[in-house]
Amino acid sequence: MGRYKVVITATVRKYLDKLSDKIAAPLLTALQSLSENPRPHGYKKLKGRSGFRIRKGDYRIIYEIEDDNLIVDVIAIGNRRDVYE
Repeated sequence: MGRYKVVITATVRKYLDKLSDKIAAPLLTALQSLSENPRPHGYKKLKGRSGFRIRKGDYRIIYEIEDDNLIVDVIAIGNRRDVYE
């Protein structure tokens, strides 16, 4: 299996830029790891909408996987209490 390309939207990029380095660093590490394994331990299929999510502390990374094109499309990153809205 090849490496997946992780695609991050401009909205997600801006959100990451606003976070402190202490919070953003583990999220960026998690994003990089999705290129190796888009279905890591603890990932969940979302209910009521397409996509998957992984947890990093109080934050959630929501993404879709295109297996045909080897793409992980990151839709949203946010605090667990407001990322699902």
